[in-house]
Amino acid sequence: MQIWTPNQLVQKGRFTIQKILGSGGFGITYTAIDQRTGKLLVIKTLKHVQQIKQDFQQRQVKFMNEALQLANCKHPHVVQVHEIIDENGLLGIVMEYIDGVDLNTYVDERGRLSEDEALRYIDQVGQALEYVHSQGFLHRDIKPHNIILRRGKQEAVLIDFGLAREFGTGEVLSMMSDRTEGYTPIEQYNSKGNFGAYTDVYGLAATLYFLLTGNAPKAADEEIVTSFRRKYDHQQLPPPKEYNPYMSDRINQAILKGMELEPQNRPQTVLEFRTLLDLGSGESSSIKLITAKMDYTQLRDLLAAGKWREADQETGRVMLAVARRKKEGWLNAVHIDNFPCEDLSIMNQLWVKYSHGRFGFSEQKRIYQSLGGTRSYDEKIWQGFGDRVGWRRGEEWLYYKDLTFNLSAPVAHLPTCCPDSPHIIRFGGGLWFWFGSLVISSLASRLAKCNI
Repeated sequence: MQIWTPNQLVQKGRFTIQKILGSGGFGITYTAIDQRTGKLLVIKTLKHVQQIKQDFQQRQVKFMNEALQLANCKHPHVVQVHEIIDENGLLGIVMEYIDGVDLNTYVDERGRLSEDEALRYIDQVGQALEYVHSQGFLHRDIKPHNIILRRGKQEAVLIDFGLAREFGTGEVLSMMSDRTEGYTPIEQYNSKGNFGAYTDVYGLAATLYFLLTGNAPKAADEEIVTSFRRKYDHQQLPPPKEYNPYMSDRINQAILKGMELEPQNRPQTVLEFRTLLDLGSGESSSIKLITAKMDYTQLRDLLAAGKWREADQETGRVMLAVARRKKEGWLNAVHIDNFPCEDLSIMNQLWVKYSHGRFGFSEQKRIYQSLGGTRSYDEKIWQGFGDRVGWRRGEEWLYYKDLTFNLSAPVAHLPTCCPDSPHIIRFGGGLWFWFGSLVISSLASRLAKCNI
């Protein structure tokens, strides 16, 4: 059995343990200094009571599944995993340290939040959950304690995937019984139950209940956990507006809907719940996918699936097709100046929607213009733009193969304009240096004229 102590060295002196950061029913987390970089990190292992159990090895397998799930989730509002270590048979997950405070402590210290502030954090966590669900996983432990606000920023980060499991909507799965009263839906009180995205919807709605009232919601199982034959009266859950008369009726009703006892009565996806809160990107139905020149269904599907490289290449293909430049394989300022606003707007809306505002032509325009960029070429501005969006590294322009095709990429990293052609960015170096500036400056100008 291993219990790490302050100043203990692990991994042959690579990490120095600082202190215990937190402990749950399954794992324990430590802060540690990486002696190579001097950075503060978090290492999570199985706690000592798990280490002495006969099925410890099987539990470590489940523990490593958490690491693999997290490592595959590259999203700005999901804690990032760096690597897995083995310290004398005890496996550990090394992840980023988030300097900040969890939402439970934040509300305890400040009191209930304003509707605008609460919805901001719920929107961010909701976007993270949509991404996690798109990867085939449920979090299953959404609560204020597992959401950290970065210090000095209004950014929420979802942590602790210890209960995460693979799922298919409506599947009957055997799950661990760990739960947090007030934030856990009724299906998690059974060893087996029907689980889906609606399981995390309940926790997200319950978290919003707490943020707006300062009170943890009544546990879903109170008065029925000992006898599932009894019918649950939803009115036993006091409406959040009873505690906060200033909140809107719309938000009050959305929370109650998200916390319905029966899974089939809740919003079935996080997007549906966010839409009830007037946060969801309901554009999926309102974004026009077919114009006189192009069908954007394939681009939509690739973006929805998180296939960023393929979506980038599809963007290039459709841009060349719309401009009737497929044979030539490239666009210049004249072609972009005459590019149909409708088509440009659709592509931008799709990129913005499915990247949760991280990518898109409009983001590239915003950054380029914020640096003082105009139609005229300016070497320093163009280099600065390349640095900001991650197209340069160490004063060198990257080749296309070296770009980052996931949500951990810098803001406005994608799309790369028209990469399905023999795009100059594929070759790196001087050609992209001047050609890319011409494309981006023209694109920024066209976006402004198209009111995008």
